[in-house]
Amino acid sequence: MKKFSLAVLLLITFMLGYGFSRITQPANTGPRVTGIGGIFFKAKDPAALKAWYSKNLGLQMGQYGSNFEWHQGIDSTKKGFTMWAPFKETTKYFQPSDKQFMINYRVEGLEQLLAKLKAAGILPTDSVEKVSYGNFVHLMDPEGNKIELWEPNDVEYAKMGKLTTK
Repeated sequence: MKKFSLAVLLLITFMLGYGFSRITQPANTGPRVTGIGGIFFKAKDPAALKAWYSKNLGLQMGQYGSNFEWHQGIDSTKKGFTMWAPFKETTKYFQPSDKQFMINYRVEGLEQLLAKLKAAGILPTDSVEKVSYGNFVHLMDPEGNKIELWEPNDVEYAKMGKLTTK
């Protein structure tokens, strides 16, 4: 009888935990940001800064920065990537923002997200760029920060090996 009671108690605990997690975790409600795709920032001497991070913090560098590879939580067989990259202080890639950084957000449902943003009066600063490893578009947040949205194709991205930035 004790084993049966313990089994029932464990089953009830599992069901309550599962039910609670379903209530507290929002359902996938359509197009959305799924993570950080990259951190890009301006530097006076990107090469020296990359060398410092490599020597002192062990970041493995490609031509333009370091690429972090990780496995996606929902399906750990799928890889994901986040790029860390210093850009020349004089780069025009962050324009029209005058800020020192730009964040790249990984998204799913880019076209639907753009339609949702357009309905809210938020327009991209350029058109969607389609490349083998995903689709990119830029917009500005209310504080003048340029944001890059990336709908990744991680399979193709992984094939690129040493990765670069613009």
